[in-house]
Amino acid sequence: MFKRLFFILRLATTWGMAVMLVVALYSSLPLIGDFSAPILLFAFGTLGLVIAGAFSHLHRVRMIAGRIDNETLDNRQKRLIEIPLEAGEAFDLVDAAIRELPGVDAVRSARDSLQVKAKVARPHLYGEPPLRRWNPLLWFAPSHNLLQATVTPAGDSGRVTLICEPESPAWSDWFLVDDGINFENAEAIARAITRRIGERRRSEQASVAQTATEKELTEAKLHLLHAQVEPHFLYNTLASAQLLTRSDPARAEAMLGHLIQYLRRSLPSAEDEMSSVGAELERALAYLEILKIRMGDRLAVQVAVPEALRATPLPAMMLQTLVENAIKHGLEPRTGGGTIWIRAHRDDGLVAVTVADDGEGFNSKTSGTGIGLKNVRERLRLRYAGAANLSVIANFPSGVAATLTVPASGVTPNV
Repeated sequence: MFKRLFFILRLATTWGMAVMLVVALYSSLPLIGDFSAPILLFAFGTLGLVIAGAFSHLHRVRMIAGRIDNETLDNRQKRLIEIPLEAGEAFDLVDAAIRELPGVDAVRSARDSLQVKAKVARPHLYGEPPLRRWNPLLWFAPSHNLLQATVTPAGDSGRVTLICEPESPAWSDWFLVDDGINFENAEAIARAITRRIGERRRSEQASVAQTATEKELTEAKLHLLHAQVEPHFLYNTLASAQLLTRSDPARAEAMLGHLIQYLRRSLPSAEDEMSSVGAELERALAYLEILKIRMGDRLAVQVAVPEALRATPLPAMMLQTLVENAIKHGLEPRTGGGTIWIRAHRDDGLVAVTVADDGEGFNSKTSGTGIGLKNVRERLRLRYAGAANLSVIANFPSGVAATLTVPASGVTPNV
């Protein structure tokens, strides 16, 4: 109640002093100054309209803000808003929020200086006032309000300074009220910024959820693929071992030993997606040893993987997929067989693991469906978010070379 009375008293006193000055000037005029009725009518009418306008202003401010205090009553509003985005992104968000404000006009934005200026048309809240030309609170009222937003970089975030004020000098605030319009504009922009940040966060969360779902689906497809492929490999290996038990028991025993080693390395991958270069190499070599017994002299294997790189984290079964591709599409279709090379080297913070062969190469008859390589690329994308890749090129003088490049630290982004 005290703030309301003080506000009305302040406005009435200011206008009262102005009216007294006008009365004094009027009284000093010759002849006309002798007629006091007109000037008294003007004085009391002006003060009555001022007080009525002050009450209207107080009522509307209370409806908008829900309270009456120095902040809500002020014609000039300032807001400090923290946006958890880089300054350039914060500027784009603020600029878009300002441009959507009703009545906005003459928007000038400078991205280099991170500043937006605009004019906002002052609305006729209650239609065109019938006594507009006689209402002293509207005599000098500007037709527009000014708006300025400045973004200050603050590390990984942007700090917005928002100013909403009438298009008139500060001294006019002693005589004029804005009916809470600038408070309303400041709150509208703050709400718009909050809404846009919320939408951005929901979009990011949806993207993370979608990525996680894609990752799970890819892993499910991979496990399904293994569930389809593994039985054929096992059946063929066991059938070969059964035949060898009659003709060459020693080779049959060696084959079963390699199969046991292969299975020992394969079974844990169902629970743990990440493995290491060393563990994957042992699995691949066990697989190749089995094939060497089946293919005989048609298959040769050369390995050059430094001991220091064998601890490098590597998604399970990726190296195995490249080795199986090299055998199935490169060497098995070739009558004379060939050689498989498995090599690894480090380049700065990356480790490259290459599986090469001198088989058929890129041949439409032996290229297959590409599902295995597609799965590898998709798993790399989901696991490393662009920090790893798979390249497949022609080997010289024949065959194919497939190279996995992954971070040496094995650190993966949060998804």
